[in-house]
Amino acid sequence: MSAAYDFSDLLGAEAVVPPAALAVPPAASAVAAGGVAYDGSSKLDRLSRWRPAIRSADADLLPEKVDLDARARDTFRNDAYVAGGGSIYKDSIVGSRYFLNAKPETKILFGDDDEQWEAEYQEEVETKFTLWAESPQNWVDAARRNSFTAMIRLAVGVDMSGGEVLASAEWMPKDGRPYRVAMQMIDADRLSTPSDLTFLTNSLIRNGVERDRRGAPVAYYIRNSHPNEGPFLDYTDLSAVTWNRVPARKSWGRPMILHLFEQTRPDQTRGVSKIVSALTEMRMTKHFRKTELERAVVAATYAASIESEIPQDVAAALGTGSSDGNPTTQWMTDYLAAIAVYCGNATNLHMDGAKIPIFAPGTKLHIQNPGATGPVGDKFEQSLLRYIAAALGVSYEQLSRDYTQTNYSSARAAMGETWKTMQAKKKLVADATANFIYRLWLEEAINYNQIESLKRRDIPKFYDGLNAEAYSACEWIGAGQGQIDPLKETQASVLKLKAGLSTKEIEIARFSGGDWRKVSRQIAREHALDKSYGNPSVYDQADTTNLENSLTAQPNDGGSK
Repeated sequence: MSAAYDFSDLLGAEAVVPPAALAVPPAASAVAAGGVAYDGSSKLDRLSRWRPAIRSADADLLPEKVDLDARARDTFRNDAYVAGGGSIYKDSIVGSRYFLNAKPETKILFGDDDEQWEAEYQEEVETKFTLWAESPQNWVDAARRNSFTAMIRLAVGVDMSGGEVLASAEWMPKDGRPYRVAMQMIDADRLSTPSDLTFLTNSLIRNGVERDRRGAPVAYYIRNSHPNEGPFLDYTDLSAVTWNRVPARKSWGRPMILHLFEQTRPDQTRGVSKIVSALTEMRMTKHFRKTELERAVVAATYAASIESEIPQDVAAALGTGSSDGNPTTQWMTDYLAAIAVYCGNATNLHMDGAKIPIFAPGTKLHIQNPGATGPVGDKFEQSLLRYIAAALGVSYEQLSRDYTQTNYSSARAAMGETWKTMQAKKKLVADATANFIYRLWLEEAINYNQIESLKRRDIPKFYDGLNAEAYSACEWIGAGQGQIDPLKETQASVLKLKAGLSTKEIEIARFSGGDWRKVSRQIAREHALDKSYGNPSVYDQADTTNLENSLTAQPNDGGSK
């Protein structure tokens, strides 16, 4: 069989591939010589002892998960930089209020767009959900401790430290609640395999997750107490050391367990914190800072030292090694006594108010410079912090709060990269948790006929087809991106709006995390109030035109630095 092939379809009609060149690899190539095609697979030199095992995702993760979780949480508790990175996530994704922006799919529900019904539905559902979710009574939390926004912030923080979020849907008793549904946040450590089912670990149950043959979760085994509850465990209550099997969903599709984690490999059952790859560097950085701080404290404690220039052999000849009647001590005492008499029994000489100390011959005063013995590895610490920032997915400037070497362009680039990371985490964790709660609430509200905009004929059933997804379709408005140069960024937003490349909804949410409908209503109220008092309004058409012109005009001073 000929070794020549026709590559004209790939290389073009004019390409000429000599058949001889395709027959065998060059004689000098590594493959022909019996070597390796990839340098990374070499088993010689520095790579000879680098032979990691190839295992499944669960075989790699599950045996090490307890140690990884414990170390990651300890780092978040005790490392200020890492804890600050976790706060950056919560503040940048959720902010102070997490708003619902309902977007029902009317085309799916009614076969055609219905703008009027959609507006009525949005107004009603958003208002009722927000009143329930953000109530000071904390109805949304089965433990009655957190509001909706606080629970979303908790979910983001738990995902950062442990790599997964676990919660259950609860049906609460009638105790004055406007709605009986609530969500119970669960420590992921309680998700584990019961001791009497460990023989099924490799087939059906893995770390508390029961799966079907395709790997889909069927049920979750939740321990009634933390495995290391310690002194808070009631040993007289045997139910505390038992497990509950909770189905993943009801037979009609209602979700019962929220288990979120980002898979890095197929067939992965549990999650792990994203900082585990940098735990070694984080530990080193903490010890480095502690050691340098101790050095600085010791250096600042001793302002000066008295040093002797007398050689060791001379000191020995003077008798410093004797234990009794040390002649050197006696000699120094007599010398200093003579100096004291000479100076009028004064301990120091003075010259224009400055003191002049007197020392024994062969000694001198050495003034310590605390600054010279301070941290000598600033660059090294910066490199470690950049490593940690990369592991956390934030910029070095945000993590270290060091903006001394940052200009506008680099700050915008860093903010843009961080914003992409935050938006991905927002979708995977914050939005998924919020959607879980919102769908549970909406299901109950619709089933109990508490949505006025749905009180009309031929309303589609919630459980038919994709109706549940169509009713509960929404977006969530969290923290705004913020601005570095408000003038430039406002100019860019105005230009995008005028060119039809963006909407007020997107721009207002990006800048301030606000709801554009509420902002528009507030603008209308302020405009009407200004007109009623006869005051000039910035919302007048003429003023708005002048404002747009001033924003889109190029600055005369060459722009901001």
